[in-house]
Amino acid sequence: MTVRFFILQTHYRSTLDFGNDALLAAEKGLKRLMEAYEWLKELRVESHELRDEAPDKELEARISELIAELDDFMNDDFSTARVLANMFELVPVINSLKDKSISIASLSPETLHLLQSKMKLYVEDILGLKSETEAEAKKLKGIINVLIEIRKEARARKDWATSDKIRNQLLDIGIQLKDEKDGSISWSLI
Repeated sequence: MTVRFFILQTHYRSTLDFGNDALLAAEKGLKRLMEAYEWLKELRVESHELRDEAPDKELEARISELIAELDDFMNDDFSTARVLANMFELVPVINSLKDKSISIASLSPETLHLLQSKMKLYVEDILGLKSETEAEAKKLKGIINVLIEIRKEARARKDWATSDKIRNQLLDIGIQLKDEKDGSISWSLI
């Protein structure tokens, strides 16, 4: 997937500057894109449809413009590099929704559905980018969720030793837990 992503970052008629540093940068970029996409894919818009605040029209207009340009860029001689550039402008918005620095209510359900469907269309169907192994990723998520639940129970019992042991051992194998302000626990691969 990293090699595919690396190639997609350059127009198909352009010369590729192939090297270890370029591949490492592509790997990092792919990871960033896929983490945002995986979170967006799991987002259940229906659970956020009751809203107290009006959507942010400026943010919605910017997202709609970036999404509309995806089709334009593909129709302009398969400019996958420009498609990816737009997707990387959407990633900070998705990550801000994820970490709640931008409220989900800032976007209408229609805009969220459009963002989800276009990201799926381009990431999976057009560019062919996939998680390394989706089945393994689902298993990993399940295992980590079990450990997070055990850690929550330990914290509720004020069993700090067990709670810290779970967090530290996961960190040792490259999984970082983050205690969120709302009491939930998120995780990421490092």
